[in-house]
Amino acid sequence: MGWGEGHRIELRASGKVAGGPGTPMDSPAYKTVLALGRFKVRKLQTGPALDKGKEGASPLPCPPTPSMEGSDQADEGGSLSAPPDYATTMDVSPCYEFYAQSAPPGRARKSRPSLEVLRNVEDGPGFPDAPDPGESRAKEEDEEDPDAASPEAEPVRFGWVTGVMIRCMLNIWGVILYLRLPWITAQAGIGLTWLIILMSAVVTTITGLSISAISTNGKVKAGGTYFLISRSLGPELGGSIGLLFSFANAVAVAMHVVGFAETVRDLLLEFDAVMTDPVNDIRIVGVITVTVLLGIALAGMEWEAKAQVVFFFVIMVSFINYFVGTLIPATEEKMSKGYFSYRGDIFLENIGPEWRGESGNFFGMFSIFFPSATGILAGANISGDLKDPAVAIPKGTLLAIFWTTLSYLAISATIGSCVVRDASGSLNDTLGSPNATDSCLGLGCGYGWNFTECAQAGTCEYGLANNYQTMSMVSGFSPLITAGIFAATLSSALACLVSAPKVFQCLCQDKLYPVIGFFAKGYGKNNEPLRGYMLTFVLAIAFILIAELNTIAPIISNFFLCSYALINFSCFHATITNSPGWRPSFRYFSKWSALFGAVISVVIMFLLTWWAALIVVGIILVSLAYVSYKKPDVNWGSSVQAGTYSMALSYSVSLTQVEEHVKNFRPQCLVLTGPPSFRPALVDFVSAFTKGVSLMICGNVAGDTPGDSDSEEHVEWLNRRKVRSFYTLITAPDLRSGARSLMQVSGLGRLKPNTIVLGYKQNWQTDSPHNLENYVATIHDAFDGRAGVCVLRMKDGLDVSRTVRAYVNPAFEDPEAAPQGEKLRQESGNAGSSVKVLGADELTETHFQAPQKKRCVDVYWLFDDGGLTLLVPYLLSRRKRWSRCRVRVFISGHLGSAEQQRQEIQLLLSKFRLGFSEVLVLPHVAWQPEERSLKEFEDLVAPFRLNEGQRSPEATEALRRETPWKVSDEDLRVYRKKSEQQVRLHEILQENSRNAALIVMSLPVVRKGACPSALYMAWLETLSRDLRPPVAFIRGNQQDALTFYCQ
Repeated sequence: MGWGEGHRIELRASGKVAGGPGTPMDSPAYKTVLALGRFKVRKLQTGPALDKGKEGASPLPCPPTPSMEGSDQADEGGSLSAPPDYATTMDVSPCYEFYAQSAPPGRARKSRPSLEVLRNVEDGPGFPDAPDPGESRAKEEDEEDPDAASPEAEPVRFGWVTGVMIRCMLNIWGVILYLRLPWITAQAGIGLTWLIILMSAVVTTITGLSISAISTNGKVKAGGTYFLISRSLGPELGGSIGLLFSFANAVAVAMHVVGFAETVRDLLLEFDAVMTDPVNDIRIVGVITVTVLLGIALAGMEWEAKAQVVFFFVIMVSFINYFVGTLIPATEEKMSKGYFSYRGDIFLENIGPEWRGESGNFFGMFSIFFPSATGILAGANISGDLKDPAVAIPKGTLLAIFWTTLSYLAISATIGSCVVRDASGSLNDTLGSPNATDSCLGLGCGYGWNFTECAQAGTCEYGLANNYQTMSMVSGFSPLITAGIFAATLSSALACLVSAPKVFQCLCQDKLYPVIGFFAKGYGKNNEPLRGYMLTFVLAIAFILIAELNTIAPIISNFFLCSYALINFSCFHATITNSPGWRPSFRYFSKWSALFGAVISVVIMFLLTWWAALIVVGIILVSLAYVSYKKPDVNWGSSVQAGTYSMALSYSVSLTQVEEHVKNFRPQCLVLTGPPSFRPALVDFVSAFTKGVSLMICGNVAGDTPGDSDSEEHVEWLNRRKVRSFYTLITAPDLRSGARSLMQVSGLGRLKPNTIVLGYKQNWQTDSPHNLENYVATIHDAFDGRAGVCVLRMKDGLDVSRTVRAYVNPAFEDPEAAPQGEKLRQESGNAGSSVKVLGADELTETHFQAPQKKRCVDVYWLFDDGGLTLLVPYLLSRRKRWSRCRVRVFISGHLGSAEQQRQEIQLLLSKFRLGFSEVLVLPHVAWQPEERSLKEFEDLVAPFRLNEGQRSPEATEALRRETPWKVSDEDLRVYRKKSEQQVRLHEILQENSRNAALIVMSLPVVRKGACPSALYMAWLETLSRDLRPPVAFIRGNQQDALTFYCQ
C-alpha cells in the first residue's frame, strides 16, 4: 500500500489538526501513532488511493519529505500532515538506518534513494535502493516481516561497570600489587614509590583520555586497541601495534600466572610439600593454571564475566582484611618478622630509598611496577562485546585508573609505615636473648628486637626488602590475602588471555599480513577466536617456563609503552590535522597532553630497557615497511589520510607563491590517453620519465557521460600498474574541445600541465576529415597555451582496446537487474547481448617496461625548442630499464663546419651535465631525397589534393574554405623544401636508427592556419613510417627547460 493509500498522517497540537482535510480529530477514523507531550501524530485510516502504477511498491522505513513545488503542493506540503506528491519528489526524511552499516537482526538494511532515482522521472516512483513509502515507522516496528529470516541469538553484551571498570581494575590489581609493591617500597622508599605510581598514573590517565576521545569518534567494533589505532593512524602503524599488543598480552598471561604460581610455591614450602624443586614447582603449577583459565575462556564471555565478578569480590575482601590488619596491634611473631603497626619513625626511615641488587635503581623499579598499570586497556580490548563502547570505555577506564591509583598509594604508604626493611623472623632475636649482639643497629632496637646480624650478613628472610608475602603477614587473616593474590593474578591472567586472541583475530580479519589469516575465524554467537586462544595458550606456556617474574615484567613494559605512545599520538595527529571527521563526543582531552603522553612513553621505553626499546621500534619499522609496500585494500578514513590532504593542500598553496625557475623545470604532462588501459604504451612512456619527478595526468575526452565506476576502474588500473598519475574525465563533442578544456582546467596552482602528450593518429588517412582537422588543431591549441607537445608513435599502434559481446539467456537473468540489462541490450542493438570495450590487463608489458640493455636512444635535436627534446631522454635514461642505453644526439649542419658544430654542441651538453657525449652532425640533411621516396610522398598526399584544375580563383578559394584540410598546389609549392626535408630525414632515420630502442625527434612546427592538416600529418607519417623503434616527436614551448647556470 503506497503512502496516502488508505490513510493519512495528521499532526495534532492543542486540540487542532494541522493541515487536516476536515475530518474531526476525535473521529475513530484517526489512530494515534506517536505522542510527544501535547503533540500527537495521528493516522487517518481511510483516504484516497494513488494511481495503480504505484501499488507495487514496498513500504519505506522513513516517511518522505513533502514536495514544495507548485502553489497547491506548497500549501499542503508545508504541513507535516500532507502526503508527498510522487509526480514531483522521491525524497525521504532523514533516517538512522540510512547511515548505519548494518541492520538489526531479522530486518533488511534500508538505504536512501540515489541521485539517479531522484532526478530520472522515467524510472517511475519505485527505486531499487529504498522501498516505496507506505506504513509509518511505528507500524513497521510493530510488525515483523514474514519473509525475513528468524533473528539470530543476541550475543552477550556488557555495560561500563562489568565490561570495563571492573575488568580494568582487576587487570591493574594484578600480581605486582600483592607480591612486588611492598618490595618496591623497600627499595625506592615511600617517596619514590609514590613518584613511580604517579608517573605511571600520569601516563595511563593521558592515555585513558586519548582512548576516550578515539573511542567516542564513531562506532567502535571488536579489536580493542588495535581497532582504535589502526582506524585512526591507518593500517601501517595499526598493523604493527596489533602484532605487538597481541604478543604483549600473551606474555602478560605468563606474568600473572607465574605470580600465582609463586604464591602456591610459597605455600608448598611453608607446609613442606614441595613437588620437585622451587623453580620447577612454579612451572608445573603455572602450566596447570593456564590450562584451567583456557577452559574458562573457551566456555564463553558470559562465564568469563561471572568469574571476574567473583574475583573482584574476593579482592575487595582482601583489601578490607589488609587495612584492618594494619590497625591490629602486632603480636610477638609478627614483630619478629618486622611488623610493628603504625610507627612514625618507621615511616620516616622508609620514606627514602635503599637500593639493593642488580635492579636496585629508580628505573629498574619503574620497569617492574609499570606492567601493573597496563590493565587500562582491558575494557577497550573487548570493545566488540560492550553494549555501548563509546560510553563504557571512557567512563569505565578513567574511574578504574582513579580508584586503583588511590589503592596503590594507600597500600604503599601504610605498609611502609608498619614494617621495617629487614627482619629475621626468629623469636630469639630480642634484645634480652642470650644470642643478642653487643651493638644493635636498625629500628628494631627501639622496639626490643635485634636484627643486626642477619641485616649485616644479608640473610634476613623477612621484612619489606626480603619477603614478597609481607601483605599476607600484615593482614588480619592471611588466607584472605592469599585468596586476594589468587583472585588478582587469575583475573588479570584471564583478562589478558581473553584480550590477546580478540585483538589478534581483528588483525587477522583485516588481512594485512600473510599466513596469519588462519586465526581470523570465529565460533559461536560471540564470534569467539578459538584458534587465537590456542596460540595465546602456547605462547603463555613458553614464557611460564622462564619461571622468574622479575625477568618477564620488563619485557612487557616496552610493548605496552609503545602501545600507549601510539594511542596518544593517534589522538594528537587526528586533532592536529583538523579533519572534519574528527568529532569525538568526549571533550576532556588536549592535543598537547596527548603529544606529551606519546613523547614521555617513548622516553620511558628507552630509559627502562634501551635494547628492548630498539627491538620494539625495529619490529614496528619492519611491519610498517611491509604494509606500506603491500598497500592493503583498506580505507578506514585514518588521520594519516587527513594529514596527507592537509599537507598537500598547504604545500600546493605555498607553491603558488614560488616563482618559476628554469632549474626547477619539470615536464608536467597532460596525456590524452582516453581510458588509460586502452593505450598502455603511451601511459608507460610518460610514466617512465615523470614517475617520482613531475606531474602526470591521464585525460579522457568522452563523447557521452560514463558511469562513475568507470573512473574508479581506471584509477585502480593505474594503481595496480604502479603508475603515479591522476585521471580526469571530461565530456565534450569532439577531441579538440575536450582537450582544450582539459588544458585550461587541469592541475592546481603551480601543478598545472606544461606539456601535452598525444598518441599518433594511426588512422588519419581513413578517418573523417573533421577528426583529422581536430587532431592537428589540438596540437596548435597546445602551442597557443604556451605548452610543449609530444606525439608518440608505435609501429603497431597504441590502441589495444577490443570490443567483446556478451550474450545473456533471458531465462537465467536476474529480475532485479532487468532494467539494467534492458538498457545494455538497447545500447547494443541486439536483444540478449551486451557490448563492452576492454583494455589491456594491468600485467601487460609494453616496450617501455622491458629492459633495453645496451641499445641506443637516438635524439634528433634538429631545432632548438628550449631543451625539452633533450630533457625527456635524460629523465628516461635515469630509469633502471633504460640506464644502459647509449644516447646519441644528431644535429643538422654544414659539411664545411661539421666538426666545429659538433664540438660546440658537445660543450653545451657537457655544461648541461646530461651525460650525453656522443654527438653526430648530419650535413647531408639538405641533400635531395631519392626519387622513389619523393614518389611515395606524392602518393601519400594524392588522396588529399584539392585538385583545383581549371577552376576560377573564386571557386578555388570557396573550395579551400569548405575543405581546409586538403592540400592545394600552392601549399605544395610553399612547403616544397620542408616536404623534401621530411622525406630526406626519413631516409636518414632508416639508415642510422633502424635498431634503436627509441627515436626522439623535433616535432615540425608551422604557422597556425597556413598548413593543411593532411599535409602536416603526411610529414609525420613520412618521418616515422616503417620504423621498428617507437618515435617520439617533441617540441618545447621555446622557453628554457635546461640551464647550466647555478642561479
